[in-house]
Amino acid sequence: MVLYVLTMVIFLAGLYAAMAKKNIMKTVIGMLIMDYAVNLMLVLIGYRRDGLPPIMTSANEPASAFVDPLPQALIVTSIVIGLAMTALMAALCVRLYQRYGTFDTLHMRKLKG
Repeated sequence: MVLYVLTMVIFLAGLYAAMAKKNIMKTVIGMLIMDYAVNLMLVLIGYRRDGLPPIMTSANEPASAFVDPLPQALIVTSIVIGLAMTALMAALCVRLYQRYGTFDTLHMRKLKG
């Protein structure tokens, strides 16, 4: 239970960074922290103490002894999507810096036509 609460604290720290900070790079880092917190939560959901790998070696083992492989597959997909989103956000930050010369969103709003 403590691990779920810590994961929620990590997510809330990322949410704070994404919503409250005026620097675009800090916003991107906050979104990455939220992504990692969601991945950690999915791993914790699929975790089973003393669980066996989900590979059947004999018919004698009960299905309840295995770790659930679905959250692991979701995490792999989430990591790939997160990597693509990180690349997109980094490219957007580079283009905004080239256009405005700053990462500060308040300064970008003042330069608006």
